[in-house]
Amino acid sequence: MSVTRYPVPAVGPDQPHCTELLIRRSRFLAQCAHTPGPEAARAFVESVRRARADATHNCWAFAAGPPGQTARIGFSDDGEPHGTAGRPMLQVLLHCGIGEICVVVTRWFGGIKLGTGGLVRAYQDSVRENLASLAVAEKVPLAHLALSLEYTHLDGLRRLLPAHEARLTAEDYQAAAHLRLSLPQERVPAFEKALARLTNGAASCRALDQAAFLENDAP
Repeated sequence: MSVTRYPVPAVGPDQPHCTELLIRRSRFLAQCAHTPGPEAARAFVESVRRARADATHNCWAFAAGPPGQTARIGFSDDGEPHGTAGRPMLQVLLHCGIGEICVVVTRWFGGIKLGTGGLVRAYQDSVRENLASLAVAEKVPLAHLALSLEYTHLDGLRRLLPAHEARLTAEDYQAAAHLRLSLPQERVPAFEKALARLTNGAASCRALDQAAFLENDAP
């Protein structure tokens, strides 16, 4: 099943979105960034850990796939009592409707213990406070298609492209027209139906994986 477009943080790891709470003398600094994959999320966590090495804890959680999906997640309590920081933070992320997101909450202990329930609330509140003012952008997962069609259908194809948010990325004119295009994944079924109607089923259309798309060979 194709993944439709979804919101992601509009800030990168180099300029994360920061918010701060003071809870019973402990300072909680939340930093959030767009991390399109576990590797990017872990790199962001490490950059924060290095920058905030003076802190008592640098707890973190990420959900590096589309919103709500659990295939690419991670979390850490970083020395806080087990289950009081990373997992509660992750639960907020999984229900926030934003994808490819990582949050690090840095705590400087203020001398007053919060207890396990208090820690869970503090870390979740830190994430919620951060998300409340987080700017987001729309991510549109793309599909890449290779087409072959007769020249008589070429003008008709070009007229189809805007309605399906499709963009030509390569053109090769031989005995037939060989084209590559990119379009939102959610638009592919409707585009394939429109192409079949235009060409009476004579056009060839196949999906390219990302690796094949990056190669510059002919369709």
